[in-house]
Amino acid sequence: MPTLNLMRNAAVAVLATLQAACAINPGTTISHSNATTQVVKFQQVRNATIKVEYAGTTFLVDPMLAKKGTYPGFEGTYNSHLRNPLVELPFSVEEVIKADAVIVTHLHLDHWDDAAKQLVPKKMPVFAQNEEDAASIRQEGFTDVRVLTEDTVFNGTRLSRTGGQHGNDKMVADLPVLGKVSGVVFQRPGYKTVYVAGDTIWNRPVEEAISKYQPDAIILNTGYARIPGYDGSIIMGKEDLYRAYQAAPQAKVIGSHMESVNHGMQSRQDLRDYIVEKGMDRQRVLIPGDGESYSF
Repeated sequence: MPTLNLMRNAAVAVLATLQAACAINPGTTISHSNATTQVVKFQQVRNATIKVEYAGTTFLVDPMLAKKGTYPGFEGTYNSHLRNPLVELPFSVEEVIKADAVIVTHLHLDHWDDAAKQLVPKKMPVFAQNEEDAASIRQEGFTDVRVLTEDTVFNGTRLSRTGGQHGNDKMVADLPVLGKVSGVVFQRPGYKTVYVAGDTIWNRPVEEAISKYQPDAIILNTGYARIPGYDGSIIMGKEDLYRAYQAAPQAKVIGSHMESVNHGMQSRQDLRDYIVEKGMDRQRVLIPGDGESYSF
């Protein structure tokens, strides 16, 4: 019967196609989008230097790459007799700079140092917070420098610049060196939203970013860096960790930027003790050591 033969031949053809599609060489991994491609990875490197692996793209944020003790302490800050960085990188600098792009939230030495300017490949895409910072980075020989906006897209991932303030109003007015700072939000359908707040105190722009983007992971610089003669600090501390924990009850909150530069006044143990004191969920509030990674 011609119809039966036609159906039989069609079935054979479909089966052959399926067999060919399923033929996998030894050692090949089958990737399931829901299981593997939606994982977001965070790694604490050292200080404010972190890596975010997002949708197959690795972003290196705020690289400070010098060896321990390379630079004098920040003049006019607490413990300025100590040399920075206070500790070595947890792994080789060659491993640190394995990335697809760099994000520089601002140009202070502990976020974009001389070693980073020398060691990061000059053709690697570098994202800056504004045109002024971008021009400075271009002058250092980098050929693909881009300015972050609220709607920047790189390799299919949306990068949104967020605001901040590097100290209270009096600090910023008295000390122009504190300058402008920024954060960044990573977004893509099917992936966790990640908010890196940058070198800021807790203020309205931070609250607005959490409200607007509803992040699943929030990375805060919680070393509580201080300047003599001023109340408070120029970045966040343990109480701000608690504020984020309350403001985003669905989010993981990660404390970074600690135990690496002279003026940081709160240690990881200080934060861990405070987490216990406040009864925070230790599965939600994370204080990574240098080199430690988390996946979301």
